[in-house]
Amino acid sequence: MPDERVQVAINNWGPRMISNGVDYNDFVRTTFSISRWDEWLGAWTATADVHRALAEEARKGGHVFSAGQAFLRAAVTYHFSKFVWVIDIDRNRQATEAALRSMYAGLEIVDPSAQRIEPPLDSGKLAGNLRRPSAPGPVPVVILLPGLDSTKEEFHLWESEFLRRGMATLSLDGPGQGETGFQMSIRHDYEVAVAAALDALSGFDGLDLQRVGAAGVSLGGYYVVRAAAFEPRLKAVAGVSGPYDMAARWDTMPSLTRETFTHHSGASGPDDARERAAKLTLAGVAERVHQPCLVVTGKLDRIVPWEQTKRIADEAPNSEWVLYEEGTHVCNNIPFKYRPLVADWMRDQLG
Repeated sequence: MPDERVQVAINNWGPRMISNGVDYNDFVRTTFSISRWDEWLGAWTATADVHRALAEEARKGGHVFSAGQAFLRAAVTYHFSKFVWVIDIDRNRQATEAALRSMYAGLEIVDPSAQRIEPPLDSGKLAGNLRRPSAPGPVPVVILLPGLDSTKEEFHLWESEFLRRGMATLSLDGPGQGETGFQMSIRHDYEVAVAAALDALSGFDGLDLQRVGAAGVSLGGYYVVRAAAFEPRLKAVAGVSGPYDMAARWDTMPSLTRETFTHHSGASGPDDARERAAKLTLAGVAERVHQPCLVVTGKLDRIVPWEQTKRIADEAPNSEWVLYEEGTHVCNNIPFKYRPLVADWMRDQLG
């Protein structure tokens, strides 16, 4: 029998892993082999290594498309080996770097127009991937914001929803997220990261920066609302399963979520982490968001209770509220419902 933390990861994040590109058969085989949480990273890294080897073999054989797809499968599998695994930060970083290498190898094949951008912020740099649709420019742009434990490496399939509708995407690792998290910790004023990204985009041709939206998942659903309140260049925002107050349900959060927040916030311990989480609140902030704001969640969410997310919709003056009765956290068990909804809505808002 798997230990409690392994079972929590399987129960809470299984649909997310599969909906973001982990093969279902890999999920079953790999999780079946894990009995203790300290085995998680190693087991999933071994699975990712298989896809990386398949990618290299296909590339050597001249089967370039197969190589690209295998590289992207490897990337997302490496990502999920360490997404809430903070036992050994050196091994976490190695898995992050492996995910990045595979992602960029895959993008070089399946979307050679993709560009990496590194907006400066304070004394460090953010990291983001800019992808463009095949439609002629200038095109609107959607900034995609990860949550507490997601990163740009997880967003390939979500990006496609916007790209197919003629919108460019910028998947951003902000403070405390992905590779940027090795330089800077979570900060409540995420608008500074969005502003830095928008400043960086001003140097690219073919983008209509008068039509910029942002969409975020989980903690990213807090970040987009916070950013919209203080960054007028955002014309529309959508959040999926975002918390109104990160500290409100601190004691009932999954232990892996608390551990991950403690690490990514730079907290010295649980008490310090709770105090830092309390700064991530939309009290007095959501009411300042006058842009169109789509708020989506699932009634079966065990990470961020749906009532928390509804508070955002209740206070943002120009919001639309969607509750899926059968949806789990980020509605990852019904991606075929929430992803087209968000992409269509964003296209309607940006024109």
